[in-house]
Amino acid sequence: MPHNSPPARRGSRAPGRPRPPARHPSLKLLEVLDEIGMSRSAFYRMRARGKAPKCIKLPNGQIRVRQSDLDSWLEGHEESTF
Repeated sequence: MPHNSPPARRGSRAPGRPRPPARHPSLKLLEVLDEIGMSRSAFYRMRARGKAPKCIKLPNGQIRVRQSDLDSWLEGHEESTF
């Protein structure tokens, strides 16, 4: 009986090859809203004025925000106390 091995998958790595760099983790809009404590409508108003964190709009219309972009945006809005 012949041995039928599955065909090699495209993009499979050879042993010992390094993994590609990890993508920056991104958050769904609801996760962002929860983290910053804002309503969806307020976020969209802020986004329309160019004041929201940098967003990624997916082909299906969903919004994502990279965690690093949200962190930078929050740092830019910190107030120093004297």
